[in-house]
Amino acid sequence: MIGKRIRLWKDGEYDYPGAYGFIPFMVSYIHEDQSSRPGMLIAPGGAYRRVSPSEAHLPAEEFYRAGYNVFVLAYTVNYLDEPLKLQPLADISRAVRMIRAGAVRWHIDPEKIAVCGFSAGGHLCASLCVHYKDTEDPAREYSRISNRPDAAVLCYPVITAGEYSNRESFLALLGEHPADRELEYLSLEAHVTGDVPPCFLWHTVGDATVPAENTYLFADACRKAGVPYAQHVFTEGIHGLSTATERWILRDFGQPYTLEQIRFLAEAVKAGKTDLPPGRGEEILEEFGLAGKKKEKWTPEMKEKLYGTIQEVGVWTELAEKWLARRLKLSLAGEEI
Repeated sequence: MIGKRIRLWKDGEYDYPGAYGFIPFMVSYIHEDQSSRPGMLIAPGGAYRRVSPSEAHLPAEEFYRAGYNVFVLAYTVNYLDEPLKLQPLADISRAVRMIRAGAVRWHIDPEKIAVCGFSAGGHLCASLCVHYKDTEDPAREYSRISNRPDAAVLCYPVITAGEYSNRESFLALLGEHPADRELEYLSLEAHVTGDVPPCFLWHTVGDATVPAENTYLFADACRKAGVPYAQHVFTEGIHGLSTATERWILRDFGQPYTLEQIRFLAEAVKAGKTDLPPGRGEEILEEFGLAGKKKEKWTPEMKEKLYGTIQEVGVWTELAEKWLARRLKLSLAGEEI
């Protein structure tokens, strides 16, 4: 069951103004056998402005091969400065509840469900880890099902709204004039308690977009609260390394299904349903590579450097899988996809 779309919200449950017909969903990577397996929910990054394809299919394949039944989350993002507030958190909370509620159907152990987030997706996963008790579900069928992950993998995560914040992510979430209480609530290092699930964190020293201090702040908060954690900070590497493999360098990301909300937005722009000029719709499609034109991102010099970087950083998936196996008490065998 690979590639099945699972809509998160029923009619009447979802009303983000910037959606233009988009409804958040998951895409499944489920083994066809009947074995009960751990579950993994992946939240790609994108500064809460998009859901990046580079951090979707590739890590989904990786955890699938490691023996997980996997879901990729296409959550709500903000491209037109319509503050998201807590809508993405509601999306991921509903997703975890749905996976746990469907554990029998999807052959998942409901007590072994992890989340893996990249950049802003890391912030989203960490938000659920610290605020799961606050995040209620409007549907009776899910409201009594736990939304607490059993473990989290946080990859170069946005964490803090303070000195080392990724300002673009918080602008997308809260707008230009957020209240202090909103910033404090989403500055996640301030909300770590002993109830937070075990966390695996990794970052690179060279990350100029989300400083590595974000990971240090969250790891230190875990240490003080007695939360089991692992932290790996690699010597070099740009932001957004995803699986740090050759396929990532070659931009072999599979179908860009995580950009569906952007596609809906572009069509709304072209139809004159937004404040943007209709011609901007085609520009948006081109900007996100949705117009059929593949752009070369790396110069030969950059590619050469990246090949060196992934020799060091590419080990993170193996480290995370071994750490998760111990924390979730797993015995996993690699599989082909």
